Amino acid sequence: QVQLVESGGGLVQAGGSLRLSCAASGLTFRSYVMGWFRQAPGKEREFVAAISWSGDTSYYVDSVKGRFTISRDNAKNTVYLQMNNLKPGDTAVYSCAALVKGLYGTRRPADFGPWGQGTQVTVSL
Repeated sequence: QVQLVESGGGLVQAGGSLRLSCAASGLTFRSYVMGWFRQAPGKEREFVAAISWSGDTSYYVDSVKGRFTISRDNAKNTVYLQMNNLKPGDTAVYSCAALVKGLYGTRRPADFGPWGQGTQVTVSL
């Protein structure tokens, strides 16, 4: 059974930083592209970033480029999201998922899964 467990969220002031972690089990982690998504109240799930199997390449939504960095440690079956210069607009529940269909470069939530509980990130002014 595939399980993805996110952690590292919290309350932070604008301009602050957080590092999210996602621990995976039940899958051959190193074989999967991994992605981070977020969902704010009343909004649809939004793509944030994704990283290749090896960790050599990644891609981001424009709104986080230069502020967020996705990385992975295949030895620990963990993917990370370093978030710097956080803004109130970044407030959301953040979740990780594996690319289970489609091609590298996709941003569609339907191409990723399964979904864990997520971790809440709240950025205050």
